[in-house]
Amino acid sequence: MACSSVNTILVNNEQVSVTSEYEKVNSADSIILPYRNDLNKEMLEVIGFAPQSVERGRPDGSLNNWSTDVILNSQLEKVDKTKPIFCILNFGGLRNPISKGDVTLADVFKLMPFDNEIVIAELPISSIAKIEAYQKIRGGEPIAGAKIQNGNFVFDNPIPGAKTMLIVTSDYLFNGGDHMDFFQDNIDVQYAGELMRDIMIEAVKQQKILRWSEEKRIDFGE
Repeated sequence: MACSSVNTILVNNEQVSVTSEYEKVNSADSIILPYRNDLNKEMLEVIGFAPQSVERGRPDGSLNNWSTDVILNSQLEKVDKTKPIFCILNFGGLRNPISKGDVTLADVFKLMPFDNEIVIAELPISSIAKIEAYQKIRGGEPIAGAKIQNGNFVFDNPIPGAKTMLIVTSDYLFNGGDHMDFFQDNIDVQYAGELMRDIMIEAVKQQKILRWSEEKRIDFGE
């Protein structure tokens, strides 16, 4: 007891009535409810159908392929076709799979909850070596319009003699997200003025039945 100390703690209690505040909350809820119901109804709108689950994977996955195909195809009519082009996204940016069955608007928002804008970056062909190294370090990131074969980058539609290439991606990745530092080599960039999520929503509506692909696009030859 001689080595112990005694602290006196004073506690004051105050009873606060919550009746008036509770009524205010109920009043606010009644105002918001119609909008909340409309929003829920919109999110649950069925916009397509998935014959089987579309899931991400490393180095490859059906969601990797579907997402990059959709984003790349949305920009093909807007670019200089004298340059080879491909799309690269990031595994971590595909936040949720699309389950087998009806696809709702909410499903696409879960897949792509961020307001990322599509950009088209022009880089020198020499940057391919950095992309090859990056893909190997990361264990594979989603691509379309190109493949990694035995560790080597290969365009689906190469343009002989081309000195530069076009990369369709997101503004987040272009600005260095997920350490895609090779974008620092950019010669030019165009902002598409379109959100990736909006393009994905439109693609689901147009496809009606999602185009499922298990194509193996990345092979490190190990």
